[in-house]
Amino acid sequence: MEALFIQATEDTPLVDYNIEKNSFSISERSYPENAVDFYAPVITWVEELLSQTEQKSYVFDFDFEYLNTASSKQIIKMLLTIEKFIEKHDITIRWFYEKGDDDMLALGRQYSKFLKLPFEVVEKK
Repeated sequence: MEALFIQATEDTPLVDYNIEKNSFSISERSYPENAVDFYAPVITWVEELLSQTEQKSYVFDFDFEYLNTASSKQIIKMLLTIEKFIEKHDITIRWFYEKGDDDMLALGRQYSKFLKLPFEVVEKK
């Protein structure tokens, strides 16, 4: 499986998969004009990664400064896709938020409550 890297723009996040560490991160701001068009290939890539590999440990880091509603819907779609592979892999989700960012904290907690994934909500230092 090839690495995935999408450079951040003013309204789309940085997406980076480190092959050596089996570590996926998505960060910065996410309010693309069409969230489905932006996230569909990323979600497909994640599904292919998790379905084609032997059992491994993966860490998925979500570290948003801002996330609009359309992007939030795509992130939950990605998380549900990841959840399908919880029996096959050792998967950890880490949701980062800045101290005082109650919206991002609440969103991370909301996601963690209904997913059957190891989910850490982490305050950034």
